Amino acid sequence: MGRVAGKVVLITGAASGLGAADAALLADEGASVVLTDVNVQLGESVASKIPGAIFIAHDVREEAAWQNVIAQTLSHFGRLDCLVNNAGVVKFGSVEDCTLDEYRFINAVMSEGTFLGCKTVIPTLAASGGGSIINMASIAGIKGIAAVPSYSAAKGAVLALTRSVAAHCREVGNGIRCNAIIPGSILTPMTQQALLEMSPDSASFEELEGHGQGKPIDVANFLLYLASDESRHVNGASLVIDNGETA
Repeated sequence: MGRVAGKVVLITGAASGLGAADAALLADEGASVVLTDVNVQLGESVASKIPGAIFIAHDVREEAAWQNVIAQTLSHFGRLDCLVNNAGVVKFGSVEDCTLDEYRFINAVMSEGTFLGCKTVIPTLAASGGGSIINMASIAGIKGIAAVPSYSAAKGAVLALTRSVAAHCREVGNGIRCNAIIPGSILTPMTQQALLEMSPDSASFEELEGHGQGKPIDVANFLLYLASDESRHVNGASLVIDNGETA
């Protein structure tokens, strides 16, 4: 217990799924957590069950919203030690079915949202003496999945950005690490919806079902390591958690 005691952690997309599991575990291990999401009602409900947590409504696509979240976090807790870029959205359909508006929206949330998070938080983490940025990617960013072309593109961008941010922070010596987690199929509301929308005869459905779905805590356990000082020499890494799906 207490592996992140005294740390302040900001988690986007924390109203459900992986983000909610991350927040609960980090709080159990001593962190003060800030949950953000566009789903205000659900986000406030999740935060109310975590001692000391606060919730802030947040659209990760907006630079001003990021600045507001950082300002509120500092006003409430006085510091920030870790950012978890977890907010995500998915739309199912082949590259032929995907519209340009859908493609732009999904990439705005995950690719641009992660960029804005990294860019905005770096000065704050540096002022706290360094810290950890954890970007949530996906196996869709490292293998072809026909049903999610825009999601795949966004997650691939997240992985490339993670390496760039890690290299930058090492070069300037600000004490900030940036790593990515690459989950396979995890049982969340988003993947449950995926199973409802996909045809049971599709290859993507078989991939989702065939390797067994993990639980959000499986990802949260590794995220705890990256948020803690135990991972102080881990920087620019991407870890796959997929029960061998991409092995």
